[in-house]
Amino acid sequence: MWCNGRVSLAREERKALVELMTELGPDAPTLCGTWLTKDLAAHLAIRERRLDTAPGILLPVFTKWTEKVQEDYAHKAWSELLDLVRTPPFWVQPIDAYINATEYFVHHEDVRRARTDWEPRPYDARRENALWKLLPFTAKFTYRSSPVGVTLVRPDGEHMVAKPGANGVVITGEVSELVMLAFGRDEARVEYSGDADAVERVRSLNRSV
Repeated sequence: MWCNGRVSLAREERKALVELMTELGPDAPTLCGTWLTKDLAAHLAIRERRLDTAPGILLPVFTKWTEKVQEDYAHKAWSELLDLVRTPPFWVQPIDAYINATEYFVHHEDVRRARTDWEPRPYDARRENALWKLLPFTAKFTYRSSPVGVTLVRPDGEHMVAKPGANGVVITGEVSELVMLAFGRDEARVEYSGDADAVERVRSLNRSV
């Protein structure tokens, strides 16, 4: 998410993700459970093009329908499926920068970090600052069940409280790493500080979005 004539973070991450999936093919692993790249691409395609599947993401009664549609899309020709991901439909384009920045960043990393030799990308101040603005919306949701306080800290010392509370735990890392962690990914380079028991309770939280 950035403006002033610059390509948005969402658009950059979408492009990079499609390029990486093109390189790896439809059967590469991801960090999304058992999903392969074709399943992730199908998820992204129906998320924007089949709004009838949206309730199945949150409500179990609709899950089977969402899974069926996603499976149908996963069986499309790989090039066709990537084309659906590459270009958002008309209704998404005006709000793409606001609703898809973290979505595409995280899923890009889901493919990058599913390989054993992954390393964080080179530091990019624009990307880190854009993600920092969006992080509170996710972090306050995914850490809501923490039994202790949780504070997220950037290397420059700027911080945000993800969960107020006593016996607090501090998690320090680059913003991109804090975002991956907040989205439930353990493949993140961060440091924890605080009481050992409290740290373990935070580390073991279900941080599913």
